[in-house]
Amino acid sequence: MWLPSGKLHLLLPLRTLPPVPNPPFSPSVERRRLTIAVQCPKDKNITLIDGILDDTLLVKYSPETGGIWLPREEYNAWVATQPTYELDLLAVVQLMHQIDFQPAPEDVQAGLCPETGRLMVRARVNTRRPFYVERSGPDGGIWLDRGEWEVLSMLGLHLQIDSLFSGEWQAVFREFQQLERQRQATIDKLGEELALQVFALGDALRAHPNGDFGVAYLMQQFDRSDY
Repeated sequence: MWLPSGKLHLLLPLRTLPPVPNPPFSPSVERRRLTIAVQCPKDKNITLIDGILDDTLLVKYSPETGGIWLPREEYNAWVATQPTYELDLLAVVQLMHQIDFQPAPEDVQAGLCPETGRLMVRARVNTRRPFYVERSGPDGGIWLDRGEWEVLSMLGLHLQIDSLFSGEWQAVFREFQQLERQRQATIDKLGEELALQVFALGDALRAHPNGDFGVAYLMQQFDRSDY
């Protein structure tokens, strides 16, 4: 999947909440809107304002930077209303490597949690130009710089952002790195033209119901005494 660099933020379905909500918020949400003012994790001089993401997810965001704060309670409640599915994490990592996304300038800076003031934990998302998702502890809110929500949505990770901080995710990424090193080593040894043929054959055998016979045949050729 190839994405035009730097244009993801134009797709953000985010709008400012009206002064008089329509339809009205629940009393608890209305109280929170009136009493809590939070600063941007990347710039304490910016006060985040209320917005709605994907029509139903209540967030705080920075009009100046395009960054989004996902309050934990709101995010968990929203995820609970969405369809559930299992992700093939290795396939996600492979797809991620194809995405050409220009991270926001603020992404290089570690952010402070707008609720606790503590430094947030960063999880690396390895698109062609990597960026970081930030979380305020295991049960805290999540900060996304401009355009990052769209990338996570395209990868199917917007419903499972916490998985980026898990040991399983790190293990999958290490596996992908190993596969990439093996692929590059094959290209270096065989040359690109022959290596691409080998990769294509491997894909074809993997997809064929009797592909294991093809693999066995090739192994037998290299086990012959004249090699």
